[in-house]
Amino acid sequence: MSAGGLALLFVPADRPERFARAAASGADSIIIDLEDAVAPAAKSAARAALAAPGALPGGIEIFLRVNAAGTPWHAEDLACAARLPLAGIVLPKAEAPERIAAVSQAAGGPPVIALIETARGLAEARRLAAAGVARLAFGSIDFCADLGAAHTREALLHARAELVLAARLAALPPPIDGVTTAIDDEAAIEDDARHAASLGFGGKLCIHPRQIAPARQGFRPSAAELAWAQRILAAGPDGAEAVDGAMVDAPVRARARQIARRAGIPMP
Repeated sequence: MSAGGLALLFVPADRPERFARAAASGADSIIIDLEDAVAPAAKSAARAALAAPGALPGGIEIFLRVNAAGTPWHAEDLACAARLPLAGIVLPKAEAPERIAAVSQAAGGPPVIALIETARGLAEARRLAAAGVARLAFGSIDFCADLGAAHTREALLHARAELVLAARLAALPPPIDGVTTAIDDEAAIEDDARHAASLGFGGKLCIHPRQIAPARQGFRPSAAELAWAQRILAAGPDGAEAVDGAMVDAPVRARARQIARRAGIPMP
């Protein structure tokens, strides 16, 4: 994982001219999107283009977001995926833990990222996390639409906390936070990523290459956080003692090591 957290960039499946540019954007992975980014009438052509020799760029992890289970395109998307060299499948509207293995098998065996976008999906998040998924991700905009809630931090706090807890209980990597709709507001993107990091998320979904740098910066610790962590770790590895007038013991040192790792400082 890059220092500061993962950045996963969406690119529409029916825009193959953008694939190489997305791969060179600096994202950790790209997600070729057959779902929301492709109109119903264009989905068949998009699948056919993906299967063409040399259609996918090299040198980067590629995930495919298929259409949700229950849609007319789901089975054909999985069959298309089975013919592609993918790092994994992104499953939107994930709600059924018992379907995870079948989705992976139908797609040729790649890992599945479960995208939580509905009230039912959130209610099943712990079972989904334990069902063999590679990771959880949050589709916060669709989630708010499902609930009729505002897309605010207050409205989404419970859902985000539950996804972090579900991932931890299943010993999964930290979940991936949803997109920020602003493309050019770097401060807003960084602030959203910093908020997600503070809750325990490990990366962010991006919809434009310009979002990658500020999103990643938001997952890096601030200068003050890093300085604090360095003082804690310099105080020694054992026992309880005071640093900056506060008691330091094993859990505090563990937090300091987490901050150091987010900054890209190797830690045992």
